[in-house]
Amino acid sequence: MTVLLYGIPNCDTVKKARTWLTDNGVDYTFHDFKKQGVSEALLRGWLAHVPLATLLNKKGTTYRALSDAEKASAESEAGAIALMQQSPSLIKRPVLASGGKVEVGFKPEQYSGIF
Repeated sequence: MTVLLYGIPNCDTVKKARTWLTDNGVDYTFHDFKKQGVSEALLRGWLAHVPLATLLNKKGTTYRALSDAEKASAESEAGAIALMQQSPSLIKRPVLASGGKVEVGFKPEQYSGIF
């Protein structure tokens, strides 16, 4: 089974997820979407599995720094995708893709249920 973990390496939650995967012997590939980017197709694929409200991080400083017009555009899927491509920090992290499923966020019990 291919396991892909998407995120930003200095994010504390991503660090916890990576540590959990390593400690539990799960072989995975890490994709740093700040450096490697994130495509529209990838975002649309994730949104086929999770709602936009789950994937778009509205609690972070990046979202709060958006203009009112940008926040309004984030209400539509197309607008949110464009913003997440432009500023990957708007994506809630980590995103785990494995076995045709997509999980957003990290909790040890969540990952234990998958692996």
